[in-house]
Amino acid sequence: MEDFHQQTRAVHPPVIQPTGARPLMTPIYQGHLFAYEDGETLAAAFAEPAQDSGYFYSRYGNPTVRTFERALADLEGGCDGLATGSGMAAITTVLMAMLRTGDHVIAQSSLYGGTYALLHDLADRWGLELTHVSGEDPEEVRAALRPRTRMLYLETITNPVTQVADLPALAAVAREAGVPVVVDNTFATPVLCRPLEHGADVVIHSATKYIGGHSDVMAGAVVSADPRVHHRIWSQVLKLGGNIDPTTAWLCARGLATLHMRVMRQSENALLLARRLAGHPAVERVHYPGLESHPQHAIARRLLDGGFGGLLSVDLAGGREAGRAFAESLRLVELAVSLGGTKTLVMHPASTSHRSLDADALAAAGIGAGTVRIAVGVEHPDDLWNDLEQALAKV
Repeated sequence: MEDFHQQTRAVHPPVIQPTGARPLMTPIYQGHLFAYEDGETLAAAFAEPAQDSGYFYSRYGNPTVRTFERALADLEGGCDGLATGSGMAAITTVLMAMLRTGDHVIAQSSLYGGTYALLHDLADRWGLELTHVSGEDPEEVRAALRPRTRMLYLETITNPVTQVADLPALAAVAREAGVPVVVDNTFATPVLCRPLEHGADVVIHSATKYIGGHSDVMAGAVVSADPRVHHRIWSQVLKLGGNIDPTTAWLCARGLATLHMRVMRQSENALLLARRLAGHPAVERVHYPGLESHPQHAIARRLLDGGFGGLLSVDLAGGREAGRAFAESLRLVELAVSLGGTKTLVMHPASTSHRSLDADALAAAGIGAGTVRIAVGVEHPDDLWNDLEQALAKV
């Protein structure tokens, strides 16, 4: 480069590729373009970028992103993974890739509010037919099947009332009918459950939550059991453009390293708090699958490995006003949306994440005016309980 002018040399600095050693952690390939020595090799990369024949433009594939995608696919037991810019981008991509106008979808009544709103929006736009089921009875799914049924959509642990789907039984009914099963595994994570092992075809994550784990990323992910399904979904994300950026993917890959430790600690904390909250006079009901009183406790024991998750909800006796007073009286626990980070958070679903649901839909999802969601972090459990107890005293 010494033959070129300074102005040109500044634009073309050397690209250092280590030899004789390898980086211990995945580098961040922030640059989105990759150069080739000849046109034939570039053309080959363009033809099959999903098969990693080469990288050329980061919307099609990026080495840092691929590290995260493959690592998560390995944990979930899938053929391959796909990372997106948010959990909703992952959900939207899967629905757009797998459904067409006039198709029929069977989905749980108790769903993440964004998923519920998107399904109903597609019903209005596309004429998508939608049937909600409780997610508890395989025969209810069988009765809902139609000739145009193209998807059974479930959540391993639902938001916010922690219903646990009997994935093996429900997936078996769908498989008999040739209907693909899509499972949002955000709340369980592959630490507690791997839906592909129980008959699911596609797994979705909001990696913003437990996978990122530190409340500092916005990301989503999809893991497929079948390479053909994976390629179909990958092709769709190219059209929608909901890709993840390399730095965020790097943070998500880093989060996977401590995922097991965090989820197990959060599960331990949540179980302790759930048991104590269940005996408090200001609490009408605690929704947590680790409690023997939970309707799907037996299913949770069979399905979840080593813990019951870091999310619980409580129905306060005083309704909406009690929920407000409780949340605003907390000192350590933060009033904030989202979950899965190291800090414990509290929120009121009916006025936030599920605000798009009408009264009937809220009731079907098991959400009351006094339902408060607690996303448990990794703090010392006694500190958390002391804060919850003093706030309950003011309800």
